[in-house]
Amino acid sequence: MNDFLQLVASRQSDRAYDMSRAVEPEKLERILEAARLSPSACNAQPWRFVVITDPELSVKVGKATAGLGMNKFAKDAPVHILVVEESMNITSFLGAKIKDKYFPLIDIGIATAHITLAAESEGLGSCILGWFDEKEIKKLTGIPANKRLLLDITIGYPAKDKRKKSRKSKDKVVSYNHY
Repeated sequence: MNDFLQLVASRQSDRAYDMSRAVEPEKLERILEAARLSPSACNAQPWRFVVITDPELSVKVGKATAGLGMNKFAKDAPVHILVVEESMNITSFLGAKIKDKYFPLIDIGIATAHITLAAESEGLGSCILGWFDEKEIKKLTGIPANKRLLLDITIGYPAKDKRKKSRKSKDKVVSYNHY
């Protein structure tokens, strides 16, 4: 298996982090550079990444993701990368209207994949969270009220071993030349 497929196969959603190990700033910078360089429709780059590294703030942001039994682990994540939707450029906007596709969400999904794969390549774990108290996190971090906070990606050293990856069989998700 080539290196990239091995990386993809080993990446998982980690929900437990080693609290004794901080994420090195240089690793975080490489992860953010991978996100910055990710492809986007019409090069709009409709994102801003708010990186939470302050330990006290990280706990508060993590607590704001918990609810109904979800995301209890997030308060222990040493880093949170908050993904905020920014305006698309005019070309992306026109393309979205003409083709009825909302490109910023697609672009942000691609950037998020880059973040999680870059984290894995640095020996770090990650988990993409969409369940959180958006108003509370905005208040804690100064994200303007009129912006959409779409995702919180937790980053840290995994505290548990890798699990066997469970995916649908290829014949259920891939076809050639027709549906």
